[in-house]
Amino acid sequence: MPSLPDSAELDAAALDSPDSDRALILPPHGTTVTAEDLRVRMVLASDFDGAMEVDAGAVESVGQAVLQLLVAARAEAEAQGQTFVIRNPSPAFVDRVTACGLAPAIGLSVKEDHLS
Repeated sequence: MPSLPDSAELDAAALDSPDSDRALILPPHGTTVTAEDLRVRMVLASDFDGAMEVDAGAVESVGQAVLQLLVAARAEAEAQGQTFVIRNPSPAFVDRVTACGLAPAIGLSVKEDHLS
């Protein structure tokens, strides 16, 4: 099994810090390449009690692999009794999730003004 990428190790250390913001920050371009790192970070985050928060504020584009991870992460969080929250979704993120019909599957509440 390959070792964790440096960024995942840094995220794991940040998750251990009680004063840190434990939100997972989605990259500007969520691709198949970035999905593996995101998967590792989500697994680490799921080991902690409390809400799993995903910050989607910097997202400019998001691909199928990342969307699948978000759907699976929300389902797993609910099965474990954890809250799963997408916070600060960028307009590009909202548009893509809405266009794919995945807003309910990831728990994204979409305001009417994003739908027009």
